[in-house]
Amino acid sequence: MGKKVKKEVEPPPKDVFDPLSIESKKAATVVLMLNSPEEEVLAKACESIYKFASKGDENKVTLLGLGAVEPLFKLISHEDPLVRRNATMVFGIMASNNDIRKLLRELDVTNSVIARLAPEEDIIVHEFASLCLAHMAVEYTSKVQIFEQGGLEPLIRLLSSPDPDVKKNSVECIYHLVQFGISLQDFQSRAAVRELNAIPPLLELLKSEYPVVQLLALKTFGVISNDRETRVILRENQGLDHLFKILETKEFNDLHVEALAVVANCLDDVDTMQLIQQTGGLKKLLSFAEVSAIPDIQKNAAKAIAKAAYDPENRRILHEEEVEKCLVNLLGTDNDGTKAAASQAISAMCENLASKDAFGNQGIPQLVQLLSSDNEEVKEAAAIALANLTTASPTNVSAVAEAEGIEPLINVLSAKRDGTIANATTALTNMATQEPLRLKIQNHGVMNAIVEPLQSTNSLVQSKAALTVAALGCDADARTELRNANGLEPLVKLLHSKNDEVRRNACWAVMVCASDELTAVELCRVGALDILEEINLSTGRKNNFSEGALDKLLDNNLSQKYSQMGYLSSSNIITDGFFDYGQVKPGVKLLSLEELCTQELNDRRAIILVNAKLPEVSLSAEDKSQELCSGRTTSSSSFRKSSKERTRKGKGKKEEERPKEEEELQTMLKVQEVVLEKLPWLPPFDSILLDYIIDASKIILPLTTTKEQVVALAQFVADKMGGPIERDKLHEFSWELHISEIEFELKCNVVPIGKIKKGTFYHRALLFKVIADRIGIGCSLVRGEYGRAWNEVKLVDDSPQGITGLLLPPQVYIVDLMYQTGYLMKQKSAEADSYQRI
Repeated sequence: MGKKVKKEVEPPPKDVFDPLSIESKKAATVVLMLNSPEEEVLAKACESIYKFASKGDENKVTLLGLGAVEPLFKLISHEDPLVRRNATMVFGIMASNNDIRKLLRELDVTNSVIARLAPEEDIIVHEFASLCLAHMAVEYTSKVQIFEQGGLEPLIRLLSSPDPDVKKNSVECIYHLVQFGISLQDFQSRAAVRELNAIPPLLELLKSEYPVVQLLALKTFGVISNDRETRVILRENQGLDHLFKILETKEFNDLHVEALAVVANCLDDVDTMQLIQQTGGLKKLLSFAEVSAIPDIQKNAAKAIAKAAYDPENRRILHEEEVEKCLVNLLGTDNDGTKAAASQAISAMCENLASKDAFGNQGIPQLVQLLSSDNEEVKEAAAIALANLTTASPTNVSAVAEAEGIEPLINVLSAKRDGTIANATTALTNMATQEPLRLKIQNHGVMNAIVEPLQSTNSLVQSKAALTVAALGCDADARTELRNANGLEPLVKLLHSKNDEVRRNACWAVMVCASDELTAVELCRVGALDILEEINLSTGRKNNFSEGALDKLLDNNLSQKYSQMGYLSSSNIITDGFFDYGQVKPGVKLLSLEELCTQELNDRRAIILVNAKLPEVSLSAEDKSQELCSGRTTSSSSFRKSSKERTRKGKGKKEEERPKEEEELQTMLKVQEVVLEKLPWLPPFDSILLDYIIDASKIILPLTTTKEQVVALAQFVADKMGGPIERDKLHEFSWELHISEIEFELKCNVVPIGKIKKGTFYHRALLFKVIADRIGIGCSLVRGEYGRAWNEVKLVDDSPQGITGLLLPPQVYIVDLMYQTGYLMKQKSAEADSYQRI
């Protein structure tokens, strides 16, 4: 029998480790496994980390803290497809965390992630790599990296992927990459989308069964269609048909807002606008906007119209389609955003004159109502529309008035938004061109309301407010109201503005407001004179109105003009209240006459006052106190008489009745004191000057020639001021002492000119000018040096002997009021030169 041989089993090699199944419930352990050299371990570790990270943002932060991002970054380029896929999946979901994205940017992972978009990669890799890029593209730095590293082209290719998630992630990333901005990168991204032929696949996405994909495609179109070239391609690829199909499908109402935004961009092009009109799309669009129940639809439709209306040809087309009716209907909606957008569209359409007229008949009452809205945006948009509607349109101006728009416009001058205020002032300025409306505006207290806008820090508001003052200030009541509202000071401050338009309009307003003496004096008091002089010395700051404002200011404040410039022309008529303060340097502001009259007596030269105005007939202080006490008007004499009678009758009365009578009398006296305090201050009345004017009129006016009148007036003035003086005895003419005596008598520095019986050159020249102005003789008043002053008159010389009918130009003569009173010297003669000098 044969012996059986037992076969022995050989043991495994010593360097081979038996397979080991590891389970771990700690993320840290799994993260450590990411450094394993084995593909199977790496794949399973990535899979576990993906599941862990998917549970929430806290887990992603935990993985970040455990240092999982760096090894994962290496694994997305691993040679094993499964490891690469699983690592990419982790990256796709972890990139949603802001801190992780920051680390990804530092690691510069975009190039590796873009590589995962290659055609040979698994579709799941495409999904999560595009998801990672979509998360990262929300930040500008990553956008730049994705674009510069060529990420746009593979993303556009993936728009045609069979997987909806890949499409969704790719279009979302593209949307972020082309987001509208001002950087070169944004423009380049949008241009690259066109060049890489992305429009057709994006249009295909509009047909997707997934709304989120359609929405992202529309949002992308909403950005890239801002470029004209893209709109052309969109039109050539029948993109408008796709958009209108969405708008006409009720089931897509969640996409209507975005679709309308794309259409709005397309309407910028006249060619597109004409195409839409020809195909009936424009009429559909307007009807769609009117009947839609979705506020955002109506708002965006109005915005689309406003945007398109900036082109003249588009405005014409929109008017042909009766867009005005649509916009007016939108004003009546309940949504504030729609009202504001419709108002803005109306503003844009106002550039078309036919539309402007149409809105005047239909929309102005609604816009006036919107001025009272609680919504500041609505209020501003309505104000802009009314400003544009009333510009160069008397019909619309009247329509605003008929809609009772004056008061609401004035009320919004205190609105919160600068745009509201600026446009309300514009509308009021437009309305002020019609005198009846200007008076109505004034009656609503507009000058009180305009003070606040004048103090605005916004240059547009300042400019428009000053223009409103210029438009309304041509009426005396308006100037008085502005003056009483302390509005002149903020107006004058605008003269300092560095903005040319603000400064120009402020000069204009000052020029208008300086049309009466009281306002001109107040303007000088708050510094207008100095600023205007400074402006006119600067070639860069001077404007068309600055010189006119300065002239008007001085012409209506002759006291300041004569003191500062030493000259009054024949057109500068001296009125009551004028005073000669003497020569002052530029920049020195004169005190008011009241302030000068109340100063204590000092040793400076006397201030010569002109005031021949009789005090107005009014109740005396006693009369007023009597009236206040009794409720009826009584003369002052009757008041004193009744007081005495009460006293006499009181003697016969019982002792207990006397205190009551005395108490009543004391009460009346106290009332009298209060009334006296409230009476306005009046300058001293110069009855002597009034007599001079009356007497001179009787003597001089009957004379037949101007020359005779001038000579007679000169002799009249000289006679009242001490008569003619011999040249060599001028120093003996003690006029200074005489003036000082008058000052001492009056206890005042202000001396009425009629009280002066010894007057020198400047007293006589002033009196001559005053009387000449009253009786109609044209003459100027010129101040010289060392107390000299003289009058200049223009006279026509007789024709040369033997020549008749020859009309000679007038010659300027200086009137001698001191030596040979009434003698006329030609302005450039030696005699005149001698008269003007010591």
